Amino acid sequence: MKLAQMTAWQLKEKLSDKEISNREIIESVLERIDLKENNIKAFITIKDKKKLLAEADAIDKRRLKGEKIGILDGLPIAVKDNICASDFPTTCASKMLKNFIPPYNAGVMERLIKADAIVIGKTNLDEFAMGSSTENSAIQLTRNPHNPEYVPGGTSGGSAAAIAADETILAIGSDTGGSIRQPASYCGTVGVKPSYGLVSRYGLVAHGSSLDQIGPLAKDVKDAALTLNAIAGHDHRDSTSLSVPIPDYSELCNNSEAFTIGVPEEYFGEGLDKEVFKSVKQTISLMEKSGCKIKPISLPNTPYGIAAYYIISCCEASSNLARYTGVHYGYRDKNSKEILDLYLKSRSKGFGKEVQRRIMLGTYALSAGYYDAYYLKASQVRTLIIKDFNEAFEQCDIIAHPVAPGPAFKIGDKTSDPLTMYLVDAYSVFANMTGCPAISIPCGKTENQLPIGIQLVANRLDETTLFKAAFAVEKILKESGVSVK
Repeated sequence: MKLAQMTAWQLKEKLSDKEISNREIIESVLERIDLKENNIKAFITIKDKKKLLAEADAIDKRRLKGEKIGILDGLPIAVKDNICASDFPTTCASKMLKNFIPPYNAGVMERLIKADAIVIGKTNLDEFAMGSSTENSAIQLTRNPHNPEYVPGGTSGGSAAAIAADETILAIGSDTGGSIRQPASYCGTVGVKPSYGLVSRYGLVAHGSSLDQIGPLAKDVKDAALTLNAIAGHDHRDSTSLSVPIPDYSELCNNSEAFTIGVPEEYFGEGLDKEVFKSVKQTISLMEKSGCKIKPISLPNTPYGIAAYYIISCCEASSNLARYTGVHYGYRDKNSKEILDLYLKSRSKGFGKEVQRRIMLGTYALSAGYYDAYYLKASQVRTLIIKDFNEAFEQCDIIAHPVAPGPAFKIGDKTSDPLTMYLVDAYSVFANMTGCPAISIPCGKTENQLPIGIQLVANRLDETTLFKAAFAVEKILKESGVSVK
């Protein structure tokens, strides 16, 4: 097995035993990028090879001197291109920010640097993190490494594809309504959406401010736990950041607890793909055989979730994207004659169709006479959904269900019908609306070898239980011989 194909923990052990160097890891990953990237198109920007090798050499020298190295040990990490980095363009996969280089690092970038990660590049996404397939990127089309005719999911499709193609060891994404977990499921990787407020949003280009959360994508649960340990923690620059203890999540891998697993009936009905149903139900059965108690539960407001989510997220997006006027930064139309003409032409040419669609939907829902009927009503539904989950967690430790209604779909299959595309998020938006942590774990494959993920959801700020259960599921699947790779 080549170094680029190993997990972070395998590489950390080899580095500790002085069997390999950071330079060799970077060279292996770059070799993999040379082999795969022309077809996959996971990255928007890749750092210069000489700079990457120089960073690796510097960490190797520190290790030889006996200096303490951060917990990410000089391992390569890819970062979604809506997270500000002072030494990379941050485009959000949009013409609007095509040449934008931030003057500062996001809070997460600072933590990655402190943890001695080597950021190898910025990954592709749906423009301004609006989409479910990474087909809305204004830069390029990213393909699923398991079958290049299929989408990698979205909006963190570039990060998920980079992990699945072994073009990086670790990756960072952002999740507004499933944007880490859904591409993780489609690409057969692990993806974690942390509790709202656990990871700083400072320097994340906002989509839906009450929904957005940064999190890791990785090759297995332990790697995801390691990455979350590196990026989690309070940041005074983010008013929603929480000051809570951050345990060592990776130490929870030896857990032997049995959990009460809540299985919501609403997530296994009409509209769920048969192969997804079979794989997720099989995994839940294996959990029961291992000693977990399976408890049927109900989340009665589920049917209203997707509509409430899209009203709230579009309203917040229309507000957040109002700053892109063509005046201060971003795309500026050169042929405008006066200020309103500048706004109109800059935004019309700088934003793609999906971003414009969501801005218009949000602006309409927030306009005079419609605020109460749409945004207020959606917020009230959100409160009911939170109540559903609070009551569910009084009966169980973990909620288990599919990540998405189906596996990855073919490129172009849903682009002509936005409503069909929105329904891809039908099972994933609830963790964002409630602030709960959730994880996607590979649990099987379709007949044509496309990955399927199971989603585990824990109560707010209970990442400890989430990771204990995730480690248990991963172990159960491995011991049962279920094919997930």
